[in-house]
Amino acid sequence: MSTDQKGTRILARTFFNQLRASGYTPHQVIGIATELLELVTVDLKEGDKAAAVQAAQEQAPELRPQA
Repeated sequence: MSTDQKGTRILARTFFNQLRASGYTPHQVIGIATELLELVTVDLKEGDKAAAVQAAQEQAPELRPQA
């Protein structure tokens, strides 16, 4: 397992343990995990859109009127 994977695993375990120690139920932890996944999904989609727009702008000729 790479160092990055170990760090991610440690962070996730620490976050989980803190949530449980703070009184969150397993169902609430699942809700938090689901929300985190949704946020990451939206972020990835927005990144994909931005990359597509940038690629289209780089490939398309300038459409601005000449002064």
